[in-house]
Amino acid sequence: MKIAMWSGPRNLSTALMYSFAARGDCAVWDEPFYSAYLAATATEHPMRDAVIAAGQPDARKVAAACTGPIPQGQSLFYQKQMTLHMIPTFDRGFMRQLTNVFLIRHPARVVASYSKKRESPTLADIGYAQQAELFDEVADWLGHAPVVIDCADIRANPETVLRGLCAALGIEFRASMLHWPSGPKPYDGAWAPHWYGAVHASTGFEGAEGPLPPLAGDYARLSEAALPYYERLAAQKLG
Repeated sequence: MKIAMWSGPRNLSTALMYSFAARGDCAVWDEPFYSAYLAATATEHPMRDAVIAAGQPDARKVAAACTGPIPQGQSLFYQKQMTLHMIPTFDRGFMRQLTNVFLIRHPARVVASYSKKRESPTLADIGYAQQAELFDEVADWLGHAPVVIDCADIRANPETVLRGLCAALGIEFRASMLHWPSGPKPYDGAWAPHWYGAVHASTGFEGAEGPLPPLAGDYARLSEAALPYYERLAAQKLG
């Protein structure tokens, strides 16, 4: 099985990738289209040149690898996919060969976290509109809503949510998904030094989140603009 987990940035996505890697039967790929996305746009991201150089800048070749043989002889292939990387010029047909899951997080938390790493984010940067668009496309193909999971639910009760996710995917839950060794991982993307400090210090999912962070000005407006997309997918989440 090839699992594409679609989220925006700062969505617990790296921790969930570590969780699947810890299963022992799952190959993982960290943001397959990041290099191609940067190469095809003028977007300025931290470590832009290094990210392009370290990855595959040809989106067609990335798509072929996403749907090709599973690496390392594993039975599962977990792909940590960023919704903002699926720009309109990239053919999305490859997604029909994947099991597409959507990972969501309240935009106030995303904006508060993202703004600490990159100033003045836009709605396009945090991927909510793109996520809703991809969700609608997949739902249209399937004839029903694809699986949606919420970061807040994972952090509040990791085992329950991961058991539910595995059941929805038709795979067994493994207790090893709840823990991983601290520090960098060999499958981390080239951008890890800038973005992954907190998750490298972790050995499992953090506890339940507290109140929503206060936002003001442009950051508050950005969260408000993203909220309807989040709420629409949240209505379909597991649990």
